[in-house]
Amino acid sequence: MVTLIACSNNNKAVSGEWSPKESIEIVAPAGAGGGWDTTARMAAKIFEEEGMIEQDIGVVNKPGGGGAVGWAYVAEKAGNPHHMFIASPPLIDVPLNGQSQYDHNDFTPIANVIADYGAFAVRADSKWENLNDLFEDMKKDPSSVTIIGASSPGSMDHIQFVKIAKEAGVDIKKIKYVSEQDGGTLTALLNGSADVYSTGVAETIEQAKAGKIKVLGVTSEERLEGEVISEFPTVQEQGIDSYFVNWRGFFAPPDTDENAIDFYVSKFKELNESEAWKEIRKQYGWDEMFMYGEEYKDFLDEQKEESEQLLDELGILKNE
Repeated sequence: MVTLIACSNNNKAVSGEWSPKESIEIVAPAGAGGGWDTTARMAAKIFEEEGMIEQDIGVVNKPGGGGAVGWAYVAEKAGNPHHMFIASPPLIDVPLNGQSQYDHNDFTPIANVIADYGAFAVRADSKWENLNDLFEDMKKDPSSVTIIGASSPGSMDHIQFVKIAKEAGVDIKKIKYVSEQDGGTLTALLNGSADVYSTGVAETIEQAKAGKIKVLGVTSEERLEGEVISEFPTVQEQGIDSYFVNWRGFFAPPDTDENAIDFYVSKFKELNESEAWKEIRKQYGWDEMFMYGEEYKDFLDEQKEESEQLLDELGILKNE
């Protein structure tokens, strides 16, 4: 379980220094129902229901470009503290593979709130019973297995799979990854068009419960708690010394006033410590991973460095 509480010298008492004067807009840079959308809506719901923030909070979906459309929209709100967006590893990966002109350095980090994890699923009747079975076949012929995900090539669903496969000894340059961003990933898996579904843990629960798929592994360091997901084996318990964290946090537009950031940090701290949020985390299989300030910025820079190395090895890193 990831539990990371970061400290910052900027954590000052902010009551009365700044507060929102109008409704707050949270942008989910994807369609409804995904990880960004769910996290943003659950946070907004608790902020309002628990009375943490008095102003109305609306969540707006801005899908397209693996997140790039939403980032461009928020970038135009420079200096406006009544806008923010939810992000995760694609904010690092998508710019690195040339699909967006904006990356994390173009925005103002507020706080990271949760850790989610990847899952690798196959049809229930698949010949593979675990990741070692799968990777043994892929070491012989990497391109014989079709991996499908909702992310674009070089983004999260792709990266989480190749990171684990690399540690298992697979030639990642020859992996066949198919991007299906129109919601057809599960259909492709079930009808045999794809062999392995690389996705988030939450996206596998209902189909696993129905007996239609089996999850070969999840990218958390320890088994997750909860109905169904506690049965999913981790990558590490199968002898593969790697993991992947799908961090999720909030960012403000560029040039957002420090006092506004301090206000939001204090509210996200309150959210993180609330019983309501703990219940939400448990419901979706999320771990606590709270960061802000310099700790968060350093973490993002480290994530970028790691992604650069992997994308370079895949041959899809674009020169900045």
